[in-house]
Amino acid sequence: MESRTMGFNTRDVRTNTTPYRRILLLCTACAVALVLAVVVLGAFTRLKDAGLGCPDWPGCYGHLTWPTSDTEVAAAEARFPEAPVEHDKTWPEMVHRYFASTLGLVIFTILVLAWRWQRQESGLPLKLCVFLAGLVVLQGAFGAWTVTLKLWPQVVTTHLLGGVANASCLWLLLLRLSHWRPPVTASPALKRFAFLALLLVIVQIALGGWTSANYAAIACPDLPTCHGVWWPAADYAQGFNIFQHVGPNYLGGLLDNHARTAIHFVHRLGAVTVSLVLVVLAVGLLRLQAARGLALVLFSALLLQVSLGISNVYWALPLPVAVAHNAFGLILLLVLVTINYAFRGGEKHHV
Repeated sequence: MESRTMGFNTRDVRTNTTPYRRILLLCTACAVALVLAVVVLGAFTRLKDAGLGCPDWPGCYGHLTWPTSDTEVAAAEARFPEAPVEHDKTWPEMVHRYFASTLGLVIFTILVLAWRWQRQESGLPLKLCVFLAGLVVLQGAFGAWTVTLKLWPQVVTTHLLGGVANASCLWLLLLRLSHWRPPVTASPALKRFAFLALLLVIVQIALGGWTSANYAAIACPDLPTCHGVWWPAADYAQGFNIFQHVGPNYLGGLLDNHARTAIHFVHRLGAVTVSLVLVVLAVGLLRLQAARGLALVLFSALLLQVSLGISNVYWALPLPVAVAHNAFGLILLLVLVTINYAFRGGEKHHV
């Protein structure tokens, strides 16, 4: 062991880390676990149609938890006569909020520690911590708007993307704090292709969010065709109209079947496109000795995600499968973040 001053500044020569970085690494690992839980709970809440389980924000019918006794329920329904209490929908919404709030506190703790220790520990990604803090505040605002704007699809989809962005940035922060330096040397063409794959996965997640927000997940009940044909009748203009009115209650969706078919079919085409691109990327990774492990992880995550997507159609969106499909979509994205980070050597940090 070497010591720069005394006690807390001791650096471990074997890992080139100090207690400062190790504490931040532990906090970030907790934040990664929390953000994964928040995304899964968000998917669970949305798929149970519990997005408006609590008609107010940040409480639930004026409670810090949710109304449970007969007296509390009666008072809640008198206060919100248009939103009768449904116990199977109140608790998922509030548990999701608790986890999201805890995540915000952990992210701000990471920011404060990084800011205080930047002189003692060189190379801390302070800018990334600041960005994460701003992102989680914005994400909280979209969480509130999801309720107050009554599941407006634009807000619901953006809220999902915000959660995905939080998860990706926290995972990137974890990689950077861990000093992970994979010896992967890739051609410029393969690096560009990996970045393209990352962008396509983000677009596909956005399509998945739009599909879910508009209740179009089972608009095509068959595979590989849709309504028995290869190219179904669909209203793409209405399905992807981002100028839907603010104000109506979008619980259950307001689009007709042709518009929902358009959304589902485009998401399905996107899945085919992304799958082909990721298979090509995995083959490219297999040709690199140092990246074969990443290739196997990528291919496994892709295979599982495609299987879950197919199962959603064949089994008419069972809740566990649908939640898992959301979770592994995020995991697939984190695999792409890892691959792109590895291709850039891990040492060139600009954020």
